Amino acid sequence: MFSADDHKYMALALRLAEQGLYTTDPNPRVGCVVVRDEVIVGQGWHQAAGEPHAEVHALDQAGEKARGATVYVTLEPCSHHGRTPPCVDALINAGVARVVVAMQDPSPKVAGMGMARLQAAGVTVEYGLMQQHAGQLNPGFVSRFSRGCPYVRAKLAMSLDGRTAMANGESKWITSEAARNDVQKLRARSSVIVTGIGTVLADNPRMNARLGAELKQPDRIVMDTNLRMPNDAAMFAQAGLTWLANDCRDESIRSRLQLSGARLLDLPAKKGQVDLNALLNALCDLEYNEVLVEAGPTLSGALMHAGLIDELIVYMAPHLMGDGGNPLLHLPGIDFMQNRIALKLTDLKQVGDDLRLSYVLSK
Repeated sequence: MFSADDHKYMALALRLAEQGLYTTDPNPRVGCVVVRDEVIVGQGWHQAAGEPHAEVHALDQAGEKARGATVYVTLEPCSHHGRTPPCVDALINAGVARVVVAMQDPSPKVAGMGMARLQAAGVTVEYGLMQQHAGQLNPGFVSRFSRGCPYVRAKLAMSLDGRTAMANGESKWITSEAARNDVQKLRARSSVIVTGIGTVLADNPRMNARLGAELKQPDRIVMDTNLRMPNDAAMFAQAGLTWLANDCRDESIRSRLQLSGARLLDLPAKKGQVDLNALLNALCDLEYNEVLVEAGPTLSGALMHAGLIDELIVYMAPHLMGDGGNPLLHLPGIDFMQNRIALKLTDLKQVGDDLRLSYVLSK
């Protein structure tokens, strides 16, 4: 049974972990608090891949006061040598008495072995405290190891009557500046942004995160089956990689785009388009945790129809655009009520004059 103090210190560790929301990818966001005699003597969070983990930062701050202390950590301490030494060794060498873990690490390199090594060294280990909150911090990291695919969000903007563009294709701007600024947070926490070549040809977007703060820019994937990407696309001038998911074997086109800075992701085609399941498998292999889809109704609809979207985030503006405009999603074949795709609302928030609605597939 966990005490009120246990909950208090783990809540602090979770808040510390949140500070790595935009910087740790592909590593998980982790926070750690060291407490001795009811006094916090050390705290830390994982700041970037390749840098010390949360436990090391917290133990360094605690120094000798870590001996006999209780450590609260949001993810099971690692037990293997990666870019940094195992955190379990640091905890054992520091002489901590008790470690409270929010959730087990889903990576097969750890997956319970970290806690087992601590117990074998005589450290009391308890886990499961605020486990759901810890999982919500790292949905993509958990998904990649437990399901073999990243966590996929689709972001869409629409009018009150469900339109994403006027009949003539005009779409700037449907939502308010406040909503567009809010989208930057979604981009910043994402490993990669997926869009379609149609969106690129129409809008030439940069697809970068503009928060005015130091962060790791997301990479980009353009679904471009036949490699129609322009050489001077704005994406090529942004930090991060720009991948073109394609099924094109024309070496002259491939070489031209590679010289422009493109990375080519060769995937099989299905009915004339890059296979979406193959895409997600490839993104998992590339260690992308959280995927943000910013695309038109055709690509977004295809992903939704295939059941590949985990979360749908819709920004709804308080105006009407008429029945000639583009729909939110292109979902052919839903002809009867029994074929509807059921969603569950998980969050509703006003952003400027707009509403932000978050949904997951209803189970």
